[in-house]
Amino acid sequence: MSEDDSDAVGAPVDFDRLDVIRDRFASDDRFTRIEAQPDVAPDRLVCVYDDRWYPDHVESARLDVVWYENGDFSIHYHEGYESESFDHRWDRHPSDHNVRDHVHEGPAAPTPGTDASHPGDWRDVLSMVLSEIEDRQRAFWES
Repeated sequence: MSEDDSDAVGAPVDFDRLDVIRDRFASDDRFTRIEAQPDVAPDRLVCVYDDRWYPDHVESARLDVVWYENGDFSIHYHEGYESESFDHRWDRHPSDHNVRDHVHEGPAAPTPGTDASHPGDWRDVLSMVLSEIEDRQRAFWES
């Protein structure tokens, strides 16, 4: 999420929610590292995927989560390759490019994105996102 998008949300980051998410993800073996408020992204939770879920050509994969006190969020999935990347983002925030709930689809996560309808409960949002990422991970091994 760009700084301009953060300003558009108009709510403070919900660090308590991010702590709960961090605690839930800490026991999940799909992640090798979870960083709350790293120096490079002090408003988010950065969750690094275990590389065993990916073929060798995927050099890195992570999920960045920002949650706001008003229920808005931006969840960014990133895969790094030698010379390119795959980015996909699920958003809930006011914008001038989409309705409040929208998705910036991979591989390039363009703006504007696609209008969407995300679940109301934060746990259901995370479940939806993780399920979509698992589908992508499975597809690596099926092709």
